[in-house]
Amino acid sequence: MQKIRNIAIIAHVDHGKTTVVDKMLLAGNLFRENQNAGELILDNNDLERERGITILSKNVSIDYKGYKINIIDTPGHADFGGEVERVLNMADGCLLLVDAFEGPMPQTRFVLQKAIQMGLKPVVVVNKVDKPNCRPDEVQEMVFDLMFNLDATEEQLDFPTIYGSAKEGWMSTDWQKPTDNILPLLDAIIEYIPEPVVYEGDAQMLVTSLDFSSYVGRIAIGRVHRGELREGMDVALCKKDGSIVKQRIKELHTFEGMGRKKVQSVKSGDICALVGIDGFEIGDTVAAIENPEPLPRIAIDEPTMSMTFTINDSPFFGRDGKFVTSRHIGDRLTKELDRNLALRVTKADHEDVWTVFGRGVLHLSVLIETMRREGYELQVGQPQVIIKEIDGRKCEPVELLTVNVTDEYSSRIIDMVTRRKGELVSMTTQNDRVHMEFQIPSRGIIGLRNNVLTASAGEAIMAHRFLEYQPWKGDIERRTNGSLIALEAGTAYAYAIDKLQDRGKFFIFPQEEVYAGQVVGENAKDNDIVVNVTKSKKLTNMRASGADDKARIVPPVVFSLEEALEYIKEDEYVEVTPHHLRLRKIILDEIERKRANR
Repeated sequence: MQKIRNIAIIAHVDHGKTTVVDKMLLAGNLFRENQNAGELILDNNDLERERGITILSKNVSIDYKGYKINIIDTPGHADFGGEVERVLNMADGCLLLVDAFEGPMPQTRFVLQKAIQMGLKPVVVVNKVDKPNCRPDEVQEMVFDLMFNLDATEEQLDFPTIYGSAKEGWMSTDWQKPTDNILPLLDAIIEYIPEPVVYEGDAQMLVTSLDFSSYVGRIAIGRVHRGELREGMDVALCKKDGSIVKQRIKELHTFEGMGRKKVQSVKSGDICALVGIDGFEIGDTVAAIENPEPLPRIAIDEPTMSMTFTINDSPFFGRDGKFVTSRHIGDRLTKELDRNLALRVTKADHEDVWTVFGRGVLHLSVLIETMRREGYELQVGQPQVIIKEIDGRKCEPVELLTVNVTDEYSSRIIDMVTRRKGELVSMTTQNDRVHMEFQIPSRGIIGLRNNVLTASAGEAIMAHRFLEYQPWKGDIERRTNGSLIALEAGTAYAYAIDKLQDRGKFFIFPQEEVYAGQVVGENAKDNDIVVNVTKSKKLTNMRASGADDKARIVPPVVFSLEEALEYIKEDEYVEVTPHHLRLRKIILDEIERKRANR
C-alpha cells in the first residue's frame, strides 16, 4: 500500500486557508530558514499578496510520520470556478476551513457543493477560535446544516471537527483546550481521509492542471489514475476530438515541499508533472500506447461576462508600456488561454479588437492587472453579461448575493438592491447584524459594491456567486450622472479645476496631463459636458484687491481597476497602462461624438 493522502483545501476568502497550509509546511520542516515572519509562502505572486486572495491553485506536499500528504490549495472566489473543478479531481478528501465567527459563507458553499458531488470525504477545521465573541459550536452546527442541504451522504455527514487558530499555530479536537502545535490536524488527515485506491493495469492519467516553463514549454500535471508512468516511456495522448497522438515522457517530477523532485516512475494515486508532452489540453488523458482508454473529461463552468479588449490608440499611447501593438496583445491573450481555463477569446472582424469572456469582473480584472504589470498597454470596454436564448426566451445570468450589515443600514441596502431588480430571499438577525440573501441579475452587481459600502459607512460584507440563467428582468438603471470631458490636450491647472468644482467631482490631480476626450470627472447632472481644465490664470490686470484668491481643491476620486471597469458607460473605455488608469470616451472628437449620438 502507498502511504499517500491527497487533500484539497476549501474555504471562503480570508478564512485563513493559505495560512493553515503555511503552518502545515512548517510542521513538515520544509520551510526556508530565512523566511520573513508573517510572509505567506504560498501566495507568491504579487497580486495575490496585495489582495490577500488565492488566484491560482497550487500543489505542495508534506512528509509526516512516513506519510506523504499532497495538499492542493483552491481559490475561494466563485469567479475562479474553472480552477476549482479540476483541482478537486486530484483529491480523495477535503479540508473544509470555516471562520469561528462568520461561519460558512456563500463561496464556501460553491466549492463544497462540487466536492460533495464528487464524493470527497471532508474534515472540518474551525479556524480563528482566538477571535473575541467567536462561536465555534454554533458554527459547527451551521456546517452540518449546510452539508445536509447540499445532499451529503450519511458517511460525509459523519465528519470529524478540529478547532484552532492557524495564526497562533495550534489545533486541537476541543477548542477550550489549546495545544502548542498543529499536529492534531495532520493526525486527523491521516486517520480520516482515505488513501488513494491503487488500480493495476495499463497506465492512465487525466491532465487536470498545467504549468509553463520557458525552458521546457508546457508541463502537464495530474494524478495517475491507474498503472505506472516511467521516464522515457511512449504514451498515447487522447484528445477532445477523439484523436490519439503518440508522445514520449522526457521527465517525470513529483511534488515535494514547495518544489518538485525528478523521479524515475510514478504509481497510481500520486500526483505528478510530465515534461515532454506537446499539444495537450486540460481534460486530455495520457494513456498506455498499447491500449489507450480516455478517462471522462472535466466539465468547466461556462463564462458569464464579456469585455472588449483593444489596443491603446489614445494620444498618450506608448509613453509607459513596452508592448503596445495588436500583435503583442493578441499573443498575450493566446498565451493566457494556455493556463486560464474559464477564459474564452474571440477576435472581431477588424484587426485590433478582441472579445474576452470570463467568469466575472474580478476574473477579468485580474488578467488585465497581470498584463499591465508585465508592461502592456491596452483599452477595455464596459463589462457585459452574456445573454442566452433558452426555450425561445431571452435569459440572463442571476447571482445569489449575500449582504451582512448592521441593523441601521439594512433598509437602505434593500432599497438599493431591489432597484437593480434584486429579490430578497431570506433575512436573519444575529446579535446586531442583519444577514440578507438576494437573487439579483449579474448586471445589477456591476458597480454595486461601491454604492453598498458608501451607504453602510463601510460596514457591509458582501459576497456573491453564480446561480443560474433566468428570464430577462428588464432594464436596470446604471450610473445616472454624466461625465466631465476635457476640451483640449494640455496640463490641468488648479486654477481651472477650482473654478469648475461646482460642476461635479474630478478624477484628476492638478498638473496632470490630459487629452481631448478624456473623462476628467463626474457631472452632478445626468448629461455629459465638455470643460476646459487646461486654462491657466492670466497674470494681467490682477490689481484689484481680493482678486487673487487661493485655489482650494477637493481631493479627486482615485479609482482602482475594478471600480473603473464598473464605473464606465457604454461609450467609454478604460485606458490601462503600467502606471496610469484613465477613463476616456471611445470617440475623442466632440463634433464626431455629437454626430454619432444623433
